[in-house]
Amino acid sequence: MKTRRINSDKPYLWKADIAASVDQFNEWFMQFAPEAFRGARVETTEHVREALLATNDLRNMNAATLTTKPGALSTLRMCTAPPLAVDRLIGLADASKNLVRRMENDKLPARMQATELDAELNKLCRILSRLLDRDIFPWLDSGKAPTDRERGRASTIVADRLCSAVANPIIRNAQERRQLALIGGYLDKKGYRKKAPPSGSPLTVMAPGDYAFRLNAPVGKTLKVNIPIDVVIQPKSLRRDRLPILIEAKSAGDFTNTNKRRKEEATKIHQLQATYGAAVPFVLFLCGYFGSDYLGYEAAEGIDWVWEHRIDDIMKLGI
Repeated sequence: MKTRRINSDKPYLWKADIAASVDQFNEWFMQFAPEAFRGARVETTEHVREALLATNDLRNMNAATLTTKPGALSTLRMCTAPPLAVDRLIGLADASKNLVRRMENDKLPARMQATELDAELNKLCRILSRLLDRDIFPWLDSGKAPTDRERGRASTIVADRLCSAVANPIIRNAQERRQLALIGGYLDKKGYRKKAPPSGSPLTVMAPGDYAFRLNAPVGKTLKVNIPIDVVIQPKSLRRDRLPILIEAKSAGDFTNTNKRRKEEATKIHQLQATYGAAVPFVLFLCGYFGSDYLGYEAAEGIDWVWEHRIDDIMKLGI
C-alpha cells in the first residue's frame, strides 16, 4: 500500500514553511511560555517545601529520610552551593550511579541490600550536608527553627533553581500538551471520537473514527517491546491493512536540538516498518525550529510530516 507524500517530497516549499513555523513557535513562546514556567514553579515550590519538612528543614538529612522519600534528592541537589548536577553528586560522593538515577525518579533499587543502601545514602547525605547553601537557609547557623516566611522564601529560591535546570523540558511539555489539544480539537470538529482501544489490543482493532493520545505500539518479531505514539487515528474509511494513522508531535525552540534528536524518529519508523510493513502510516506534526538539514534527514528516512501552521494537511492522510 503506497502512501502519498505530503511535504517530504516538496523541498521547494521547505524554506517558506520553516520561516512560518519558527514565527508560530516564537509567537506562542512569548505569549504562553512564561505562564507555563510560572505554573511549574508554583508546583515545584510545594515539592521543595515538602522536602524541607521531610528533612526537618535540612537539619535531619539521613539515610532513613531518603529511604522514605527518595525523590527528595533532586531537590536537595539544588540546596547546595553550587547546585549539584546528578553526575557531579555521584562523583563527589563516590555513590552508586544506579541508585542516584533511580532516586531521581522517586524510586530505590529493588535488589540492593539494606546495609549497602544505608551506606550509599549516608555518603550522599555527607556531601549534601557539607555543601548546603547557608545563605538560603540562615536557620542552619542560627540554631533556630525557620519561620514560615523563611521556609517559603527558601522554597521559592530552590524551586527557581530546579525550574531553570529543566526549563527546556517544561516548555517542551507545555508545547506538546498544546499540540495534542489542537489535534484533538481539529479531529472533534471532523466528527472523530476520542476513544482508546482496549489495553493490550492490536492497533488494528481500533474502531473507525476513533482517536487516542499516547498509545503504545508493540514492535518486534521475537522480542516484543512497546514504543509510545503521541496520536493514533483510525480513519473512518479503513485502510486495507486496518492500520491507524500514527503521529508524533514535535516542537523545538532552536535548530541545534532538532538535529541532535532527529535519529529518534528514524529509529522509531524502522521499528514500526519491521513489524507492520513498509507502508505503515507514520508522520510528524511539526511546530518550531525544524531546519532543512533536519527535514532532509527525515525525508531520506522515508518520514513525512504535517506542519502545525497547515493543520488541514492532516486530511491528506486519508482521515
